[in-house]
Amino acid sequence: MHQYLLSVHHDDTNAIPEGVDVQDVFAAVDRFNTKLQDAGAWVFGGGLLPASAATVVDGRGDEPLITDGPYLETREYLGGFWVIAAEDLDAALA
Repeated sequence: MHQYLLSVHHDDTNAIPEGVDVQDVFAAVDRFNTKLQDAGAWVFGGGLLPASAATVVDGRGDEPLITDGPYLETREYLGGFWVIAAEDLDAALA
């Protein structure tokens, strides 16, 4: 088995489209998680806070340098992810 990363990208508006209930979005994610678990593909997954809540830890020097705020100024950021197990890329994308 190989492991694959599924990324969920957000933008700085992080807006739920008009007319979409956030509870419906959460329910869809729960169904997806259950499908992965039932298929034996679930490894790990989680949501992330927005980039504005980031803390950067730079370990390149002798001592870690800790800085509040996002590392890059960008509109898009990683909002969540899954790590899944699959035999190959085709199976991961199915």
